[in-house]
Amino acid sequence: MHHLLSGGIVAHLPPPPITIISKGNAVRGGGTAVDRVQKTPRKEGIVLLLHRLAPALVSAIMTLSPTLHPPGNIVKSLAQTADIQRGATLFRRACIGCHDAGGNIIQPGATLFVNDLQRNGVDSEEGIYGITYYGKGRMPGFGENCTPKGQCTFGPRLQEEEIRELAKFVKLQADQGWQQIETGQD
Repeated sequence: MHHLLSGGIVAHLPPPPITIISKGNAVRGGGTAVDRVQKTPRKEGIVLLLHRLAPALVSAIMTLSPTLHPPGNIVKSLAQTADIQRGATLFRRACIGCHDAGGNIIQPGATLFVNDLQRNGVDSEEGIYGITYYGKGRMPGFGENCTPKGQCTFGPRLQEEEIRELAKFVKLQADQGWQQIETGQD
């Protein structure tokens, strides 16, 4: 038995079972039929068809779903947001004491705003990384291998990857004029 579905798909279903009634006695299979009664109505055939097609339909929906496989730009955006949040958390932990909102309470001419970063020759992620790792002037270094000791922080040191995330965050914030970034931690 064949059923034509939308899109030209043909479903092959077995014929429904038939019960034959002969003079009041139900007889399975052949014999003289007085009446034919379908034990599996058309509705049950459709349900059977759906049960057979369900795995393929679910697989197709999951494969094509944008929420399960977001486009590349959304994935990239989510990754950047996570990087910004880690950078903001590191900034609050290690830098905000002197550089709240991009300023500098120790040396007013050495803020983290674009003009001061450019004037001081550290307006790139690498430049910011170098100063954060090794320090300069009154700015202590936070790198694990910072030397000389007098130039380095007496507090906890940052790992190299943390300093990279921090430099990326500072550069981004400087380029955006130090907008507020929420870290979800207070």
